[in-house]
Amino acid sequence: MPKKISRRSFATILAAASLARPQNAFAADSALAAAITSPIRAPANIARDKYRHPAATLTFFGLRPTLSVIEIQPGAGYWTEILAPYLKPRGSYTVAIPPPPPAAPREALAIRRYLQKLQNDPADYAQVIVTGLTDGVPIATPNTADLILSFRNLHDWMADNTAEQKLALIHAALKPGGIFGIEDHRGLTTAPQDPRAKTGYVRADYAKALITQAGFQFAAASPIGNNPRDTKNYPKGVWTLPPTLAMGEDNRAKYLAIGESDRWTLKFIKPA
Repeated sequence: MPKKISRRSFATILAAASLARPQNAFAADSALAAAITSPIRAPANIARDKYRHPAATLTFFGLRPTLSVIEIQPGAGYWTEILAPYLKPRGSYTVAIPPPPPAAPREALAIRRYLQKLQNDPADYAQVIVTGLTDGVPIATPNTADLILSFRNLHDWMADNTAEQKLALIHAALKPGGIFGIEDHRGLTTAPQDPRAKTGYVRADYAKALITQAGFQFAAASPIGNNPRDTKNYPKGVWTLPPTLAMGEDNRAKYLAIGESDRWTLKFIKPA
């Protein structure tokens, strides 16, 4: 059963049409602006805003303060620092976290650190709902989530051959008319897609096919994460680039100048 730090009721389900809003709506969303500029955010995360474009990305996905939102595999908590305070007054925010992999101590440590982050700051994170991410186990009551978000996870699911299962869990949790927003490292269209995404890059057309086969309807794409400096041909795949910088000091200045990866940003709807 999912483990929850705290629980609050899901927000009243909104009509599907109400999830969409104009691209300039962020200008009027003072709550989102406040969350992005909040002092609870780590300086290292703020430094990444120029690559991750939090305001534009969340606006594109249709974020609203009354929605029930699930983030899949929140990593170190970049988006948690924004979504938790934003949704706390009137919405709900759930994070779906896989069990710590015993054969991957670094990943297990990252999960422990994330959970400790929530526990260390109950004033800001007390309302975060933590649930498991295990194949075949629901991540939420079926057909209740307004918006489900996944940031740079698809390549990992492809690597461990669980993409189909993860997408099925997301589809089951999302309400009819709800939105699935997803981002990942953009693969070259001039090369066949490695089904295990060993370099970390995933072609946008390949991602669309996987997700539509899982029952979603493609809604829109955004150029928010485009980075034309990313040539996608590095010794250690996408992890060569920041923030990982897997090559250490070798050509560090070159990779820092490229910046973080070129990314596609896609929005899907669960048909009614």
